[in-house]
Amino acid sequence: MVDIAALSHQGLVRSNNEDSFLALTLERRIRTLITNLPDPIFQDYAEVAYGMIVADGMGGAAAGEVASRTAISVLIDLVIETPDWIMRLDEERANQILKRTDERIGKLATALAEAARINPGLSGMGTTLTLAASLGSDLLVAHVGDSRVYLFTEGQLVRLTKDQTMAQLLADLGVISADDLTTHHARHVLTSAITATGSKIEVELHHLGLASGDQLLLCSDGLTEMVADEDIKAILKEHNPVAQSCQALVDAALAAGGKDNVTVILAKYQLP
Repeated sequence: MVDIAALSHQGLVRSNNEDSFLALTLERRIRTLITNLPDPIFQDYAEVAYGMIVADGMGGAAAGEVASRTAISVLIDLVIETPDWIMRLDEERANQILKRTDERIGKLATALAEAARINPGLSGMGTTLTLAASLGSDLLVAHVGDSRVYLFTEGQLVRLTKDQTMAQLLADLGVISADDLTTHHARHVLTSAITATGSKIEVELHHLGLASGDQLLLCSDGLTEMVADEDIKAILKEHNPVAQSCQALVDAALAAGGKDNVTVILAKYQLP
């Protein structure tokens, strides 16, 4: 069982909300309508995967909204067009899904470029894209930009993604210390994003395992810029209903100044 909630707020400074999010299920199902076969020879059958996406648009005015919404919509269209959904995972199949996801994300820039061609006012738009999909205890993550995925497991908050920013690159190269990341002037300068200009997209991919009781958090940087990891951890540690935890996370970002749009998706897993 998976409980999922989500919440998005434009914040206290921005005039509009350029964040977009989506949580959904993907299902393969056989349902008996009528038969003379005795039970339990044939039973109803279903496999269910859960998908969650956060996209943080950029470009100002309506352009950021268009970018984030377009990226999610086109990505889902590409999934729907795939004739052979993989619904049972081993390492090889998980890697195949991640490869497909990488290829699909690579096509999103073309969709943004086409939208900008039709409407030149959108030419500077772009978006981050961070997604997670789970099937049973398997978790797949794909990430572009500086939104984040966290896993709260066994009382610890583990960040699963790395910010694709100039400040993070400088830290990786040893030019600045990790302690400087939260205040460095280049922490908002993205080194990878999905843009209408067709710049190269670097997709971070992961295949991990989930345990019963784990909480999975996807969020835009409107949360993490305002709320420290320790404070996020403290909220998730309360183990409140997911909708209540989402509200608490957004409220914390607003209380700290709400300088950006803030979006959160939270999933809580109960596994055999």
